[in-house]
Amino acid sequence: MRILAAEPGCHLFGDNGCGFSAPTTGMFFPTPWYENIPGSAGIDLHLLLLLVAVGATLLLWSWFSKKLSLVPGRRQGIGEMLILFIRDQIARPTMGAKGDKFLPLLTTLFTFILLMNFTGLIPGMLPVNSNLAFPAMLAVFVYVLTLVIGMRNQGGWGYIRNQIFPAGMPKPIYVLVTPIEILSVFVIRPVTHALRLFATMFAGSLLLAVFAYGGWYMLNLGAPAALAAASAVFSGAALIGYIVFFVFEIVIMLVQAFIFTLLAGLYLNDSLEAAH
Repeated sequence: MRILAAEPGCHLFGDNGCGFSAPTTGMFFPTPWYENIPGSAGIDLHLLLLLVAVGATLLLWSWFSKKLSLVPGRRQGIGEMLILFIRDQIARPTMGAKGDKFLPLLTTLFTFILLMNFTGLIPGMLPVNSNLAFPAMLAVFVYVLTLVIGMRNQGGWGYIRNQIFPAGMPKPIYVLVTPIEILSVFVIRPVTHALRLFATMFAGSLLLAVFAYGGWYMLNLGAPAALAAASAVFSGAALIGYIVFFVFEIVIMLVQAFIFTLLAGLYLNDSLEAAH
């Protein structure tokens, strides 16, 4: 959990001899509350926040879709605006008209990832996606779905052939291109799909924790007057930095949810038809 100080009572200009202790990656590995679950890390903070994100997603769309009418009210209008945004910015640009049938999936995926990211805005909490297991789970879901749809639309070997033997190239070039395509499509694509989301959430949370730890450490109102004033200035600067990066982190959370969903649309498009 994100806490205010690594050592209680440890502040700048203090007389107890302790120094600043920066946050570590240990903050991303909370102690499980219950561990005796086979094949699992147990029930911990990340799992609880995941359930919060799932519940929030269900409640949000239940609220949007309550008492639907031909003339939408404010609540229904917000939901429709979000759906139209996903349709016009992700589904149709990546898949054309065929993307409309994937609109429920893409909209749910975007909303779910965004709310998983937003759990990091709760005081003392972390984004669910700062734990690699959860972005990896989402990336594997998209990866398996593209395989299933691709093999259903193009045939098993047809889908694999179209992925590893791009059309329109001289046959000798395939000696170089095919190994790269195999690695890119079946290994690098799902790995980078997960890592991109994880890395940004991990780094953003760690950066905010540094400002929070540093601001608390530099605040020492119990020091002599001049030093107390200086500590307040230093701590205030850290607070300003925290607020600025907090707002920036919200933007990053939105952007990463969009990018993950956009890439999902691109990968799904590859499974619908062979590349030209």
